[in-house]
Amino acid sequence: MHAWKVHALQKKKEEASMLSCNVKERSMTKDDEKVIPVRVALRCRPLVPKEVNEGCQCCLTFVPGEAQVIVGKDKAFTYDYVFDPTTEQEEVFDTAVLSLLTGLFKGYNATVLAYGQTGSGKTFSMGGTYTSAQEHDPSVGVIPRVINKIFEKKDNTMGFTVSYLEIYNEEILDLLCGSKDKPVISVREDPKEGIKILGLMEKVVCSATEMVGCLELGNSARTVGSTAMNSASSRSHAIFTVTVEQRRSADRSDTVVSKLHLVDLAGSERQKKTKAEGDRLREGISINRGLLSLGNVISALGDESKRGTFVPYRDSKLTRLLQDALGGNSHTLMIACVSPADSNMEETINTLRYADRARKIKNKPIINVDPRAAEMQRLKQQVQELQVMLLNARGGVAPVLSGSEPSANMSEILERNSCLLDENSKLSRELSEAVGQTAQMFEKIILTEQANDNLQSKLESLKSMRLVRLTCRG
Repeated sequence: MHAWKVHALQKKKEEASMLSCNVKERSMTKDDEKVIPVRVALRCRPLVPKEVNEGCQCCLTFVPGEAQVIVGKDKAFTYDYVFDPTTEQEEVFDTAVLSLLTGLFKGYNATVLAYGQTGSGKTFSMGGTYTSAQEHDPSVGVIPRVINKIFEKKDNTMGFTVSYLEIYNEEILDLLCGSKDKPVISVREDPKEGIKILGLMEKVVCSATEMVGCLELGNSARTVGSTAMNSASSRSHAIFTVTVEQRRSADRSDTVVSKLHLVDLAGSERQKKTKAEGDRLREGISINRGLLSLGNVISALGDESKRGTFVPYRDSKLTRLLQDALGGNSHTLMIACVSPADSNMEETINTLRYADRARKIKNKPIINVDPRAAEMQRLKQQVQELQVMLLNARGGVAPVLSGSEPSANMSEILERNSCLLDENSKLSRELSEAVGQTAQMFEKIILTEQANDNLQSKLESLKSMRLVRLTCRG
């Protein structure tokens, strides 16, 4: 009988262990569901007159109805979105970018990143040369369209600030700071708030006109130069950031702060093609160095065999600023811009490969509660819990707190506490009764087993006696 009890207990333990494993598996699945991959949109510009005059042919084939492109005859690449040279700016925005704004207003960070070789249409796609004179121009890019949509959704619970910076020769410059003595800007990493840029000006804006004014001011200050491949080549990486602060209730401490980073990268360059010299050459070297670091980060995060290894975010200012966008707290869209010309096939394939790796990067975006508000809320809750404990310790008599009144919902908390105590007592009684019933059942089972053993013994005895009688007769 003792062995039977041990076996029953072991079985119960096994069942409990299996239940625990199932709970853990469900928990892991829940966590996995929070992981969001970087989305990639491929954008191909048309052949430019210079390429047509040189006799260049289109080396890309777009598969109708599929988000797929074929380079030459056999290299196929698939992305989340593929836009051929006939695609208009509005379609690119509505298809790939608009959903990020929905998340932004829920409290999630978002990043739109334009990547590709020099002259591939990154600045055009992002709207990095926009002016207010182009307000109704259908060819405007992502940034001005974002500004319009943001203020369409604006209400009295929202506040906006903007910042605009460029990374030029590995130095961060504030594009909104008009003074000659520009402050030194440094990058710091905060365990709670992520990457912070110290010294960068953030302007409060109340209308689309004011935000466009900031964009124009920054665009006019951005470093551009002429090369053999692009007469107005961006010589720096630029990041236009919109910060949205929203109150979720009448309590001013209940706020969420989300950020939208709109990134126009300088294009990768080959000196042989750009024919850059002097300052242009030095700029090109710096640009390529930053893009190489970005490529290394994308490789480390997107290569399955390197998963969990060291990610070299600190190798450049660019990768440090994009740390949340790549593998961190952000919904991220990469717009990979390419040229269709066969003379640029090698650079196009490189861009397509990096974009393919970027799709494998997993981000973990979260709703960004204002850390000060979250801390205040935590302290309020802690004070209420301590008040309840003190009341219980005094037998339900409210303590006199110097310089403060009891919380308005203290009676509600006490009532809830009393209900929980009653429910706890009731459940304890039910548990005690269930334990008693279980013990009685075990006792009945044991008695039944004993009776069964006795009957088995009697049966064996009767069989033996019958066998003896048959033997004697024989």
